[in-house]
Amino acid sequence: MKVLIIGAGNMGLTYAHSFVNADIIRPADLYFIDRSAKRADEIKRLSRHEVQPEAGPFVQKMDLIILSVKPQDFPAVAEAVGPYMRPNQLVLSIMAGISIQTMSEKLKTEKVIRAMPNLPSQVGQGMTVFTTTEAVSRSELLTVHNLLNTTGKTLYTDKEVMIDAATAISGSGPGYVFFIMNSMMEVAKKLGFSSSEAQLLVRQTFHGSIDLLNQDELHCEEWVARVASKGGTTEAALRSFKEDNFLPSLERGLTAAFDRARELSK
Repeated sequence: MKVLIIGAGNMGLTYAHSFVNADIIRPADLYFIDRSAKRADEIKRLSRHEVQPEAGPFVQKMDLIILSVKPQDFPAVAEAVGPYMRPNQLVLSIMAGISIQTMSEKLKTEKVIRAMPNLPSQVGQGMTVFTTTEAVSRSELLTVHNLLNTTGKTLYTDKEVMIDAATAISGSGPGYVFFIMNSMMEVAKKLGFSSSEAQLLVRQTFHGSIDLLNQDELHCEEWVARVASKGGTTEAALRSFKEDNFLPSLERGLTAAFDRARELSK
């Protein structure tokens, strides 16, 4: 299977590394289009072909085209790549906010898979939600599914709107986690810990909590109950969060992210 990745940024190269390391795609079958030469040395270790600065007739030979560019760059990419594409050529997009309908119209193909990965894909711990058009065959869908699985966990949805929902939850989610972790570190320093000590406390707390959640069937609410003994310190903190409307504030933030994703899709 010949795969063309358009956009050799962080996510484009993450996919390339994952495909090659999993022995699903051979370096001889991996191609790149990228105007920047900044990652040329890294690309040479992944592909047997020179990175191309622009589209050309070679695009017609590709079995799968992966769009890994910024959403605002898509119109220019579509204009450059579109003339060289074959009808119904398979496209996988990991761009935020660009709808399947827009991609189908601009690229003249009905075979479009739209996916929303997240940053932990870089370390094989990603969460990717994806959907597809009816024109994509079962075998093509399974092939792309296997490719996406090399970066972590995947979830299929038959409703495109859920891609925007996933953008708000798992796509942007690492940003929320890092924000909360950093806030806890800042408080730890105010309470007297050094910067390195604060980082150790918070990182290990998150790491251990996730391991507990993964290794047991208990729900988060049950774990909260186990930690928050009556009249204890955790209960005091949770009561303060509730009084400060922490949960409604979090819900408003996630909803704002979803609304923004919907705006971008239009």
